[in-house]
Amino acid sequence: MKQIKEIRNPFDADHNMCFGCGPKNRTGLKLSFREDDEKLYASWDPLPEYQGYINVLHGGIIATLLDEAGAWCIYVKAGTTGMTSVMTVRYLKPVHISKGKIRVEARLLKQERTKAIIAASLYDGEGKLCAEGDLDYFIYPEMIARSRYYYPGKDAFYYPDEQNTLP
Repeated sequence: MKQIKEIRNPFDADHNMCFGCGPKNRTGLKLSFREDDEKLYASWDPLPEYQGYINVLHGGIIATLLDEAGAWCIYVKAGTTGMTSVMTVRYLKPVHISKGKIRVEARLLKQERTKAIIAASLYDGEGKLCAEGDLDYFIYPEMIARSRYYYPGKDAFYYPDEQNTLP
């Protein structure tokens, strides 16, 4: 059985206004993540404010969800921070917001000195694959990530007592 861990958001909530994960960003997505040995993932309940066509999630929000999952995969799986350099999104099916919570996943496929490759997937509330993303990230050495981009180190993303490890 895979061990699932809750991932902690270690960034200062009063200053982290990230659209994807900032807990106090009024209009943001407020994503929080879990991980297993292979991937990072989040569930998100789409609101009507994020639709394009009636009852269909806006394509830009889909891309944002995939990109945010990729960024958190870099934090947790690669142990640093980085910037998206190339992202290719394949929109496979419309994401109907009335179908409930969306699941987004990201998997680190390859890591080199200054580059990481991530595969991300987005599933609708019925578990159907609706979008995929291939993400190339420029990644920083950890020392630069810490000094320039407030990266707190990989351990900061985990709860110290592991009491939030789920079966």
